[in-house]
Amino acid sequence: MAAVRGRRRYGLDGAADASGLVVSYIQSLYWEFGSGCVLRKTGVLMQNRGVSFSLEPGALNRLEPGRLPVHTLNPALAVLRDGRIMAYGTMGGDAQPQIQAALFTRHIGYRVPLARALDQPRCVLGQTWGSPHASLLVESRFTEGVVDQLRAAGHDVEVLGEAYADSMGHAGAVLLHPNGTLEGAHDPRADGGAAGL
Repeated sequence: MAAVRGRRRYGLDGAADASGLVVSYIQSLYWEFGSGCVLRKTGVLMQNRGVSFSLEPGALNRLEPGRLPVHTLNPALAVLRDGRIMAYGTMGGDAQPQIQAALFTRHIGYRVPLARALDQPRCVLGQTWGSPHASLLVESRFTEGVVDQLRAAGHDVEVLGEAYADSMGHAGAVLLHPNGTLEGAHDPRADGGAAGL
């Protein structure tokens, strides 16, 4: 979880309390039913993120003191020079950093409106979601010209059947402006929304 002081607002993948503490957060069970263990007194389903780590000597993702093993939880918070604060995040397995980078680059770098930056077609590269090969997965909304250029550049491109593919994550963002106004947006690839209370 990342946090910074700002104005009071609320939003999906980000929130703020009455004191103005802004947080970026991601709730995750990891596997579909987490660990499969439910706390009897509360009904809370426990997560199983520890399955990604190892206690074996020499393991690449060894869990030990002073080490930060690789995992897929990446809540993000950006404090921008112009005074804006953006809390954002996504689910998406190993593709989370790519999805977040695309969202940040589109909105901050290219000034695409927040909701449109979340809506635009996505691509992810690598062995994500248990895929046995490292192709470039692209949503079907990319034009044939773009796909042809990617293939001509040597990429192994796989065009997905869906216009809004679940494998491209479910992102959300809250943007606080210096004047206290709030912008929020949620991914059209999933149920949910952005709201202010």
